[in-house]
Amino acid sequence: MFTYYVLYKPYQVLCQFSAAENKRTLKDIVSVGSDVYPVGRLDYDSEGLLVLTNDPSMNNLLLSPANAHARTYYVQVEGIPGSADFDKWKRGIDISVDGKIHHTKRADAWPLASEPALPARHPPIRFRQSIPTSWMALVLTEGKNRQVRRMTAALGYPTLRLVRYAMGTLIIDGWQPGECRKFGRAELIRYLA
Repeated sequence: MFTYYVLYKPYQVLCQFSAAENKRTLKDIVSVGSDVYPVGRLDYDSEGLLVLTNDPSMNNLLLSPANAHARTYYVQVEGIPGSADFDKWKRGIDISVDGKIHHTKRADAWPLASEPALPARHPPIRFRQSIPTSWMALVLTEGKNRQVRRMTAALGYPTLRLVRYAMGTLIIDGWQPGECRKFGRAELIRYLA
């Protein structure tokens, strides 16, 4: 029988169930069947929504470029991007992936007027009075390795905090890091389509 979960992956947790020396993994924060695995990944130092299932058809649904489902990231960056930067992110920019240049697909990108209402990160971001930070939203339909971090860095804005805020219409509002919710297949697909 197939099962479907969505987890709010906390900061500094590896997206795997197998043990890793001196690093927390999904096994340390959630208890699901031994045949359940993450669909897609979030970096060790990223947070947010992550689908867990034992249904192999979800791989194609969520990871195939042909399906191009939207994922919204809230990103705290060092510096304050201007409108020209957001225009570049929207059109797509060149980043290096596995030693090759990749031109990112068109994306939605905009500045957030204020810090989003997210749970505090532990440990918190190091505060540096001399360097301003800002928050932005970035909506991608592709998922290259460390893509958001590469996209912000390419324009001179290193990522300080990265949270996958939404997958399709499923949003993280009201969730806490480590929280895991069970879904039915049809319900999850409605959110993610």
